[in-house]
Amino acid sequence: MDVVATQEPQAKMEAVNFQTDPAHYKHWRLSFDGPVAMLTMDVAEDGGIRPRYKLKLNSYDLGVDIELHDALQRIRFEHPEVRSVIITSAKNRIFCSGANIYMLGLSSHAWKVNFCKFTNETRNGIEDSSAHSGLKFLAACNGTTAGGGYELALACDELILVDDRSSAVSLPELPLLGVLPGTGGLTRVTDKRGVRRDHADMFCTNPDGVRGQRAKEWRLVDDVVKPQQFAERVKQRALTLAAQSDRPAGGKGVNLAPLKRTVDEAGLHYRHVDVEWNRETRTATITVRAPESAVEDTLEKVLAAGADWWPLEMARELDDAILTLRTNELDLGLWILKTSGNPEAVLALDDFIFNHHDNWFVRETLGMIRRTFARIDVTSRSIYAIVEPGSCFAGTLLELALAADRIYMRDTREGESIASVMLSKMNFGPLPMVNHLSRLATRFYGDAAQIEDLHSLIGAKLSAREALDAGLVTAAPDDLDWEDEIRQAIESRAAQSPDALTGLEANLRFGRTETLETRIFGRLSAWQNWIFVRPNAVGASGALKVYGTGAPVKFNWERV
Repeated sequence: MDVVATQEPQAKMEAVNFQTDPAHYKHWRLSFDGPVAMLTMDVAEDGGIRPRYKLKLNSYDLGVDIELHDALQRIRFEHPEVRSVIITSAKNRIFCSGANIYMLGLSSHAWKVNFCKFTNETRNGIEDSSAHSGLKFLAACNGTTAGGGYELALACDELILVDDRSSAVSLPELPLLGVLPGTGGLTRVTDKRGVRRDHADMFCTNPDGVRGQRAKEWRLVDDVVKPQQFAERVKQRALTLAAQSDRPAGGKGVNLAPLKRTVDEAGLHYRHVDVEWNRETRTATITVRAPESAVEDTLEKVLAAGADWWPLEMARELDDAILTLRTNELDLGLWILKTSGNPEAVLALDDFIFNHHDNWFVRETLGMIRRTFARIDVTSRSIYAIVEPGSCFAGTLLELALAADRIYMRDTREGESIASVMLSKMNFGPLPMVNHLSRLATRFYGDAAQIEDLHSLIGAKLSAREALDAGLVTAAPDDLDWEDEIRQAIESRAAQSPDALTGLEANLRFGRTETLETRIFGRLSAWQNWIFVRPNAVGASGALKVYGTGAPVKFNWERV
């Protein structure tokens, strides 16, 4: 296979569709046994999302992870009786060999980075469900577990490796490919599993990895089990993990029906989300529509609405829009966030979610919103929020503005058509960023007095001047200056280096607090992004390009 050839420009490729369902899976099997779900990886070699490579040895590409993401959503919402999930392989003596190397060798830089980002967000989602939803995950590594396959196992609560004298866990990216274990491997080994630095150094520079008792002693796995006892040990651990969960054994699931979406030359169109792109200005305007009237919800009505309940449907639509823009629309470097609808309706929904967050479906919906908004935080796009008369930046939807790099609010005083923003309890913790802080706490660097002052404003309609004084918006031009200031802000941003802007935004968005997630995305955005363009990895004789050809690697030996 010619792994040094370059792939066609991404603009000429068929757009990636992130919507799927179990009937269309090529690579995963999903089964259920009481409180335990089994996610079995059985990657079809000829089922790549792009041509010209084979997915051998349970290696994966973006299409494999799109299915995994969907399967996790099905477990969360359609099977509330499930309390633990076993992730394993159908292949003999192979759990997963990681991201497909030939795919990486053929891919554009942007494709590689976006693929790594989505892959890691999916693994973050596993950890998020463990922390917040009562779903526990067990990696049953019934064979070789390498690279991204080990990173998938690391995302689980527990990891059991078969002790068959040949199966090992490994992160071979550095010695084999000249890149990093860039979807969280390094970070999870140290931050999550507490592997000693010197052990981690040996582990990440040894392409053969570590097997058996040493893997357990180094804390790379939780247990090693002989093949004869492996299946039973996995089953019993999954049941033990399930016993720790509070998900309802007799709960009735909610069917995740396909999203109602149309795509045309103007953009993407859903029931509650609209994306309008302007290729001349290289912008995408994302408008989220809230309900027009407030209603009094009950748990019975919400469960009956299911996937049509506005908070869940809106979050699913926005999630799909974000992923579609990130992967298919690389030139649209500035996203402009707008909203419409009734702020009181959003505040009523916020109160309902806040007061019923112990209900499994409400909790899962909150998790869906949290994970979707977190995608905005780590997206390598510039983001502006525009607040005008008729906007609905209230409560949960105000989080969209707070996720932006700048917030412009129109200062108008004509009759009742006054732009306003409103705070709710949802702005003070239930929707944290990947730094585990609310966007308000991040915005004000944890200033308790300032946050307490804002807490006293919950439910109040804040005008442009009041919002500016409260520190909630960046600028509040009046009617006379509004059009010119917004135009200049868009034009000047579009004229600046996208590489430098990505670095700037990644440095500014998370403040002073570091978490496992911020370290992962920081390493992906900075170190791995840089390594992916260096000749030692992707040059004509770089390790990633010549892998599998028999040609020698040629490194530039300078340390910079």
